[in-house]
Amino acid sequence: MSTISEDSHLSSHPGESDFKHLATLSLAALGVVFGDIGTSPLYAIRECFHGEYSIPVTTDNVLGVLSLLVWAIILIVSIKYLTFIMKADNEGEGGILALTSLIISHSKKKGSERWFLVGIGLFGASLLYGDGMITPAISVLSAVEGVQIIAPELSTLTIPLTIVILIVLFLFQHHGTAKVGALFGPIILVWFSVIGILGLQEIILYPRILMAIFPWYGIEFLMNNHIHGFLVLGAVFLSVTGAEALYADMGHFGRRPIRLTWVVLVLPALLLNYFGQGAFLLASPEASDNPFYSLVPSWGMIPMVVLATLATIIASQALITGVFSLTQQAIQLGYLPRVTIRHTSDSHIGQIYVPAANWSLMFATVGLVAGFGSSSRLASAYGVAVTATMLISAILFYYVARDLWQWNRVAVNLLVGFFMIIDLSFFGASVSKLFHGAWFPLVIGLFCFTIMVTWKQGRILLLKQIQDRTLTLGEFTESLALQPPQRVSGQAIYLTANPDVVPIALLHNLRHNKILHQEVGLLHFSTERVPRVADSRKVEVTSLGDGLFKIIARYGFMEYPNIQQVLALANVEGLNFKPGATSFFLNREKIVAVMKTKMSLWRKKLFGLMARNAQSASAYYDLPSGQVIEIGVQVQI
Repeated sequence: MSTISEDSHLSSHPGESDFKHLATLSLAALGVVFGDIGTSPLYAIRECFHGEYSIPVTTDNVLGVLSLLVWAIILIVSIKYLTFIMKADNEGEGGILALTSLIISHSKKKGSERWFLVGIGLFGASLLYGDGMITPAISVLSAVEGVQIIAPELSTLTIPLTIVILIVLFLFQHHGTAKVGALFGPIILVWFSVIGILGLQEIILYPRILMAIFPWYGIEFLMNNHIHGFLVLGAVFLSVTGAEALYADMGHFGRRPIRLTWVVLVLPALLLNYFGQGAFLLASPEASDNPFYSLVPSWGMIPMVVLATLATIIASQALITGVFSLTQQAIQLGYLPRVTIRHTSDSHIGQIYVPAANWSLMFATVGLVAGFGSSSRLASAYGVAVTATMLISAILFYYVARDLWQWNRVAVNLLVGFFMIIDLSFFGASVSKLFHGAWFPLVIGLFCFTIMVTWKQGRILLLKQIQDRTLTLGEFTESLALQPPQRVSGQAIYLTANPDVVPIALLHNLRHNKILHQEVGLLHFSTERVPRVADSRKVEVTSLGDGLFKIIARYGFMEYPNIQQVLALANVEGLNFKPGATSFFLNREKIVAVMKTKMSLWRKKLFGLMARNAQSASAYYDLPSGQVIEIGVQVQI
């Protein structure tokens, strides 16, 4: 996924440049941002009248459900996210981790409240992994199920064909999305145009369906159907499951293109199609098993299935890329162990491939398709993770508006309270499907949350143990002055997790080899809670005297640390290290879990397992392999 700045210019003529640039961004956003929410018409209405908690197809029920669906889209997407949540950007970046980082980096909160904000932010991010597994499964499967309408005798091929498409999609990931990305926008443009036209045709035949725009039809539906009506909200929510993507992808396209595309094309097309499905159901109640494909004339079924499949693949691609980006951010912020991250584009830093995440998603997605067997059953598992994430986003937004922006407290309480009532209603309806599949994304979220918290706390314990066994920089320089070691020509860099203490690798090298290089740099990589750090402040060099230098390299959580860049910037700051002639020394910790009270033994063993399987610092920072020396040390935690 490429990062595109709203401030770049494509022409020497300002007016023409602005228009072309906005059009380019809008088309790109159309393909990446709106794929998920744009394919919801395939199953949202169907699940209300043919799903686990389906409601009979009557005029009152159709108008009521449609009214709830329309106002869910307007209130959650148009007002909550596009109007308010997207104001809370971390230097242009959106998404729940970016929002959490924004709060923590600007908040003065300490203790339990700070940990609460970090905790719910991490849990919200963890739930997105479950969403990333279910979205490709339900989207592609719901599209391929159109084959059953074209040729019922081929229905047995639906599951195998879906699995083949998903496997090919995941196998393609290592090539990157640069080549096919240019096709995303035009395909989704055709998709929205077609579904809008299909819906408009039915509205013309039955214009009374437009009465559902009035909210009291939805209110009456809930009052008349009581608990059953409340449970149907879980299916209604399927129409807005892509809303979080609008916020997460804000940094790639900016607010203006996303808002413009939504208002001009996406919202009208979605509403037309939903109204069209409602109108068709009133005329043909028996079509509730697949109202979307019922809108399509027989001659257009094959092209429509192909177009729907392409649209769902694009929607899946956006979620997969989002999981890659989320994984990179979590690693940079210290919540996941290092894994292999490959850049698939020389020109766009945002296009990455994470093999571990890719294969995990593939096996989980294929397993979901095979296990659930139909998009209708998968719909029972869908929604709870997204509703929980939306609820968490509302809570975090509350702290941003109240503490960072200093908005009027009464106004903030009323606004966020209103959003939370909506979110809690949908969350409660989705949780009701807990034993019908909704448990899956919650288990995945809890598992990922446990992994993240365990890694973070384990690293804190590990660094504390290492710090207790080493010296501060001041103590070390004093010891060198009292007992100068033998100095050898050359330059060495020791990577350190704490910039204020001496790496154990240096002490062990000095203790056993009795030598110290003529010039020594202590390099610490610091991840800032901002997306990117300007080159002018990325590297700080401090001379400690006697050939010792402390080097702090600051990177944002959307950036990828690069040792060549660090040395180049450090040399500008007064260092004179030659990359090809520098030796790199690293600690290689062997972790032994012992019984103590700060962290349970099983979590310490889990941390040790993750540490053993984490990508080495040498590979992660792309250090020249022939110049790396690793020194082992056993640490008890």
